[in-house]
Formats: sequence, C-alpha cells, structure tokens
Amino acid sequence: MIVDNQQCTGPVTVLGAGSWGTALAIHMASAGLQVTLWGNEPEHMASLQQHRCNQQFLPDIVFPEKLKVQADLEQALQSASWILLAIPSYAFRSFLSKASPLIDKDTAVTWASKGLEEGTGKLLHQVLQEELPQCSRLAVISGPTFAREVALGMPTAITVASESEVLAKDISQCLHHGNFRAYTSNDVIGVELGGALKNALAIASGIADGLGFGANARAALITRGLAELMRLGVTMGGSQETFMGLAGMGDLVLTCTDNQSRNRRMGLKLAEGLSKEEIRVEIGQEIEGVRTAREAMNLAKKFQVELPIIEQVYKVLYENLSPQEAVKHLLERKPTAELH
Repeated sequence: MIVDNQQCTGPVTVLGAGSWGTALAIHMASAGLQVTLWGNEPEHMASLQQHRCNQQFLPDIVFPEKLKVQADLEQALQSASWILLAIPSYAFRSFLSKASPLIDKDTAVTWASKGLEEGTGKLLHQVLQEELPQCSRLAVISGPTFAREVALGMPTAITVASESEVLAKDISQCLHHGNFRAYTSNDVIGVELGGALKNALAIASGIADGLGFGANARAALITRGLAELMRLGVTMGGSQETFMGLAGMGDLVLTCTDNQSRNRRMGLKLAEGLSKEEIRVEIGQEIEGVRTAREAMNLAKKFQVELPIIEQVYKVLYENLSPQEAVKHLLERKPTAELH
C-alpha cells in the first residue's frame, strides 16, 4: 500500500470531451467543484463553449456554471490540482506522451478510460507508469455507467481504485454527490480488467439477442462471461471479489443488457449481417470491444487461460466467422464442471 498524505483540493481538469468525459465534468461541476474540460478538436471545443452543452454527444444537457471549456492543453493543466483522463484507450499512450511535460509530479492522475493498449495488451495503469514516470498518485474510476445518465444526475455507483488508500478516498469524496455513489478499492488490476473485458462480452450478448436466442441464453452468456473475466483477471493478479462487484459483474450486466451500450449495439448489428466497418460508421463512436477482443485473446495465450466466448467474438470480428457459426461452436463444446 502506497503511503500518501496529500489531498486533492482545488480545481480538476477533465481531459477528453467525448460523452464520458463531458458527463463526468458536468457531474463534478454540479457537485460544486471547479472543473475545466479539455478536448483535442478545436471546432468541437468551440461548439461546447458557444452552446454550453455537448450537442454532439449529450444534447440538451446544459453545462453548470463551474464548468469551464478550454481548448489549450497547457492552460487546461496549469490550474489543475488533479486530472481525470477520459481518453480512448487506443489514443492513451500518444496523448500521455504529449502531455507528460505539462504534468507536475505532485498532480494526482485519475482515469475513467476503459480498454487494453492496442498491440501490447497492457493495462492502462502500466501505460501511465511508462509515460508519466514522475507521477505516483494514480487512481482508476470504473463501474456500470452510461454517460447520459450520469450527466442527467440519475442514480449511479462506481469504484475508485488506487494503491493509495488516501487517494482513493479523496477522489471518491470528490465524486460522491447527490445520486452518485463512489466506493473505494485497492485492486487497480481487477477494476481495469473488468472495465475492459466486459466490452468484448457485450458484443457477444448483442449477437445472441440479435439472433433471437432469448432471455435464457442472455443470462447464461453473462454468467459464463463473468467466469471468463474472473479466470483471466485472477491469473493476472486481480481479486476475485472485485469481479463480483461494480467494476466486474455490475459493468458486465449493464453493457450486456442495455442498448445504450455501443458494444452491445455492435453485436446486434453483426447478427444482422453488417460488417464491423459498416457498424462503426453507423454508430459514429469508438467501439472499444472490437480492439479489446483481439488483445484479450493475446493475453489468453500469454497466460494460458481459456476464453471461449471472447474467442468466438474475436473470430467473428477478425476471421469472418458468421455469428451463427460462432454460437454453434460454443454450444458444441464438451460439458465440464461449472467452476472450471
């Protein structure tokens, strides 16, 4: 456990002005924090400034007075006592490499991004440690959350995980407001893996529902998907209890059962016969589970862990296996003990 006697007081800068970063910025500003929201697209940031809402991703949700929009990265970071990253996992390292000289060693760095680094399968805290070696106060935020519901102030619960108990409690207190509950954990690996792998499993759930397999199949898929998540997660150093909590089972159930999930919608469209490229264009946002499925299979090979559901998702996405054949392969697997 890291000893950390500092506290996150003062303003926070949210880096990433997509739906999730904007929602978190709105929530914290509504809670009374001074929040700066930065994004890398000047036209998008100009629109946020002009309309005081994110018309592209969260239309009709007006920014609180304490939310400031800033298009200049250096200025956005100057006044921050802590930062919250909501950068997509595929751009995580490149962004940190650019931002590193601007981030002070005493700044607490939190991230709400979910995914695995493309090409390496590294967890995002590993990328952070490599690109921000000067920063030691790190915390991840994850759990069953849809951005629009958070921005609207609807009841939500998340987990804040850090090796520093003080930092985890401090960040959770900053987030814990109104209908938003924040719990703490010291299991960074488990919380990150739960948030990443559930996206690939949500694609599988969408495929099953898109093929009309019904509630029985959905419940079985979620439960066996959780078993896969736990199998790999525990092998990689996560805690089994974490995968039964908000960042594991909670997030998995959310993304597998509601069409607000882009990953579930990907699965539904795959079942209709569309290609992943066509679906990306139609949805218009990054679908993290597509990349995650490939990296998860690399991790499965590395750690010698079976991930049969994610394996079939991978084959549908990258080997042109039809969704119908993928389901057939799963159903033809030999029976085994459930806790295997």
